[in-house]
Amino acid sequence: VSRSAKTRQAALQSLRLAFSSKTLSEFLLERRLMLTDSLEKCLKKGAGTVLTLLCLQMGSGPEGEEVFRSLKPLLVSVLTDSTASPGARQSCATALGMCCYIAAADLE
Repeated sequence: VSRSAKTRQAALQSLRLAFSSKTLSEFLLERRLMLTDSLEKCLKKGAGTVLTLLCLQMGSGPEGEEVFRSLKPLLVSVLTDSTASPGARQSCATALGMCCYIAAADLE
C-alpha cells in the first residue's frame, strides 16, 4: 500500500469522479465498511467530499444510515479540531450537513 500523499490525493480524486459520474450503489454495498474505514483515515486530507458522495450513493435507507452513524463522530471531531486545515474542516462540515440531510434517521 502506497503511503505517498500524491498517490492518496490521486486516489481520492478518482473516487470523487467515479462516485459523481456513476451509480455504484450495488458495488459499494459490499465494500462500504472497508471504504469508510479507508476514507476515515484521509479526512484531514480532504476526503469529506468523497464521504458525501458515498453517503449519497448509499441513499436514505439502512445502509446510508449506517455509513452516516459510523462517520458522524469523526466528522464532528475533525470539524472541531483547530489543528486541522480550514479546507479539511470545511469539507467535514459539508459532509456532515449533507450526510445528515440524506441519511439521518433521527430528525434532531
